[in-house]
Amino acid sequence: MNHPSAIIHPNAAIGEGAEIGPFCVVGDRVKIGARTRLLAHVVVNGNTTIGEDAIVYPFTTIGMPSQDRKFEGETSFTKIGDRTILREYVSIHRATGEGQVTTVGDDCLLLAYVHVAHNCQIGNHVTMSSSAQLAGHVLIEDHANVGGMTGVHQFVRIGTYAMIGGMSKIGRDCPPYFLVEGGPAIVRDVNRIGLHRANFSQEVMAELKECYKLLYRSKLNTSQALAAIRELVKTPEGRHLIEFIEAGSERGIIK
Repeated sequence: MNHPSAIIHPNAAIGEGAEIGPFCVVGDRVKIGARTRLLAHVVVNGNTTIGEDAIVYPFTTIGMPSQDRKFEGETSFTKIGDRTILREYVSIHRATGEGQVTTVGDDCLLLAYVHVAHNCQIGNHVTMSSSAQLAGHVLIEDHANVGGMTGVHQFVRIGTYAMIGGMSKIGRDCPPYFLVEGGPAIVRDVNRIGLHRANFSQEVMAELKECYKLLYRSKLNTSQALAAIRELVKTPEGRHLIEFIEAGSERGIIK
C-alpha cells in the first residue's frame, strides 16, 4: 500500500494495511499502526509512533525537532493515538528533554493549520479547530474543545469538557466543564451545550452550575469558594473540578 513516490526509511515499521501515499516521507524509527493512512505529502520524522486507523492529511508534519531554544538534539519522542485525524498543514513537534514525549491521544480531531509544540500532552477525544496554536508543555484533558485561531500560553492546563471559544487568548488554566472565551480569556458559564451533548445528568449540570456561581459570580476568593464547593459536591465531576483547581499549576486558574 506504499506509493512508489513515497520515501520510507528501512528502519521504519509500517503496520498491516497501512497506506503511505504519494510524496510522503517516513523517517528512521517511525512506527505506523495498522490501517493508518498518510494521504499525500506527509512528513513523519524519527522516534514517532502513530496508532492504528489514523488518517493524516496532506502537508502535515509530525515529529519534527522542537523549536525550543533549550533543545540540543537529544533523543525525544512523538506519539499519536488510534483513530486520530490530522487535517491539512497540522504540525506536531517532538519533545524537548532526553526521553520526553509529545502526545496526542486517541480519537482526536485536529483541523487545518493546528500547531502542537514540544512536550504538549493532549488527551483523548480532543477537538482543536483550524489554526489553534499550543505553546510548549500545554496539557489538555479528555473531551476538551479548543476553538479556531486560539492561542494557548506555555504550561497552561485545559480541563476535561472545557470549551474554548474561537480567537481566545489563553494565558491561565481553564477549569473543566466551563466555557472560556475572550482575549484575555474569562470563564463565561458552564459548557452547557457540550455537557448536554455528552449526556451529562441534570444532577451533574446543576451541581457544576452552583460551582461556577461560587467561583465566578460570588464575592468569595478562590480558597473560600473551594471550601464552599467541598460542602456542595456529590458527583465525580464536582470532585474532579476541585482536584483540577487544587493541583499544582505554573500559570494559575483563570480568575
